[in-house]
Amino acid sequence: MNRAPDPTAPEADAVDVVEVVEYTDPLCPWAWGSEPVFRGLRAALAGRVRWRRAYCVLFDDDDDPAPDLEAETAWYARYVEDIGAHTGAPRARRLSRVAASSWPSSLAAKAAERQGDEVTERVLRRLRESVFVLGEPADTAALVLSAVRGVPGLDHERLAADAASAAVREAVRADRAEARRPVAEVLSVRGDSPHPGAAKETAEGGYRYALPTLLVRTPAGRRAVPGWRPYEEYAAVFEELSPGLPTRPTRPAGADALARYRSLTGPEAAVLSDGPWPPRDAVRVETGNGPLWLHPDEAAVHPARDRGAPAAP
Repeated sequence: MNRAPDPTAPEADAVDVVEVVEYTDPLCPWAWGSEPVFRGLRAALAGRVRWRRAYCVLFDDDDDPAPDLEAETAWYARYVEDIGAHTGAPRARRLSRVAASSWPSSLAAKAAERQGDEVTERVLRRLRESVFVLGEPADTAALVLSAVRGVPGLDHERLAADAASAAVREAVRADRAEARRPVAEVLSVRGDSPHPGAAKETAEGGYRYALPTLLVRTPAGRRAVPGWRPYEEYAAVFEELSPGLPTRPTRPAGADALARYRSLTGPEAAVLSDGPWPPRDAVRVETGNGPLWLHPDEAAVHPARDRGAPAAP
């Protein structure tokens, strides 16, 4: 029997600040497609809300292996292609396989939090790009460390040690458990979105949040915004719960935006930059659904360099 949401879950507690919980997974295609909106929101709300990520572990270690890995990969590549048709997010021109596990990338993303917000964002970005740009999901510890090599400010050895630690594994285990205690309002969700975000049934007989889901909590109340949504829906929730809270990001010139983020998709550039695009020195990486643009300094250390993927702007 499916279990009901747990009313004693941490997300049900009262808060005295604006808190945003992002239920996500580094290897989730809908989460990747939501990055233009989420990057914009984080930029607008920086310093004004407490934003944390809870890693759901979309691909679990005890999932049954597919009987035909080649057929599974072909099916999943089409699935990602269909999602990209809605979100405009890049997808790899060739996907090597479906990720065997989300644990290695989730552990690394959680471990990166110990090195500050900027490192965290850049590590998570590389992990997403491993599958959706390069087609080689970072689903082992070795592939994770390869994917994040060269991230500015990253202590690579510390990340490896922290990701392998009992404390970080317990933190991800707690995230996974929290993601499987969804609030009641996401159990049944309807809408015009191709991914409205109703909670998913789990093999354990319960539910988990659909990815991505934002849970916004303030002294005035709580709202869940599941699935793939336009920017305006998120902005309306913040305005309702915390009137006057800025929800529009500043949009610097293209070159400045690329210097800040180091890696931008076309949909992200439309949200996060102003004026002509792309910048003259941007490095173009071809994908199966439009280019990814890298700052020259990022292109010099990005894994795409070793695959011959970047092309001259």
